[in-house]
Amino acid sequence: MLSEPARPHSAVQPVPIPAGLAARYERSSAGRVWLGSLPDVLADRLEQWHLEVDLAPGSQPWHGHGAIVVPVRKEDGSPAALKIAFPHDEALVERHALALWEGLGAVGLLASDPGTCAMLLERLEAERSLAGLPVDDAVPVWGGLVRQLGLVPDHRPGWQEFEHIAARAEQWSDDLPADWEHLGRPFPRWLLEAALEVCQTRGAVGRRSAHDVLVHTDLHFLNILARPGVAGGGARTGAAGYAAIDPQPMIGESEFAVAPLLWNRLRDLPAAGPGPALVSRCHDFSTAAGLDPEVARQWGVAREVENALWYAAKGHRGDLARSLWVASTLAGHTLADLPHPHTLPEPGQCG
Repeated sequence: MLSEPARPHSAVQPVPIPAGLAARYERSSAGRVWLGSLPDVLADRLEQWHLEVDLAPGSQPWHGHGAIVVPVRKEDGSPAALKIAFPHDEALVERHALALWEGLGAVGLLASDPGTCAMLLERLEAERSLAGLPVDDAVPVWGGLVRQLGLVPDHRPGWQEFEHIAARAEQWSDDLPADWEHLGRPFPRWLLEAALEVCQTRGAVGRRSAHDVLVHTDLHFLNILARPGVAGGGARTGAAGYAAIDPQPMIGESEFAVAPLLWNRLRDLPAAGPGPALVSRCHDFSTAAGLDPEVARQWGVAREVENALWYAAKGHRGDLARSLWVASTLAGHTLADLPHPHTLPEPGQCG
């Protein structure tokens, strides 16, 4: 992509806080403190990194569940994106993963300030995600990215910052039964036991494995954005035309990464026979990435049971129903009396 001519640095511009982000974080005292700090943090990073806001008049910055992302121009006029995240465990380790990936398969990291969870990133096409491709076309792109992202631990700093997937599984072995009881047994015991079996077997395997890699654990369709300057940004460009964002990085089995694809875009499953089609989706994406489809299916059961308990605790009935449909279908016996998957909400639609 051609750069625009360099422009002189001017006074720091105020940045509006998106209403959706404000509404989410106004619900807690920590969130309100963070929202109150954002104008000063934004102004400081713009000044220290010599950036200019690149928003059209009247437009809003981008935002996800836990961060604001402001399109900016660097001092030489080239585009970038300034991301400031609410400080939480996943945000604190994101910069370490991006530094290790060095822009291969993931958005490039240009600068970071750990004290404020601020990062200066390569600018991607925010409106062009893998969600815009037919699922069949998304398969080779996703598979290619997973192959690039699966770094084996090496001598570089940063690896010690990541939690191991096996440790998470061992924690779930204790937490899931307690949560299930506390929440009044919101789904049948057999489904809980299916998840616990995965946690116990894969956790033990993971502890013994010599095949640990860096895993993007939230690699769903909306977290894969098109890179600018690649013709079309479509399926024909392959993985080179896209980059992953918001990694929630961990170390362990790559198969752990497949699950988010299975609880998104349920409406793209056929109306007749959606259950077998979900299992086929798991197989197709796993195979494209060189992964074991059976291990990916198992992790899908465990991850969705954990999600189901979280949604039950929050009272998110639509999200709970979606998680139970996905988890029980992957476990081989779709629970009765659940809505058809086409009627279930996509993640994030329930607040």
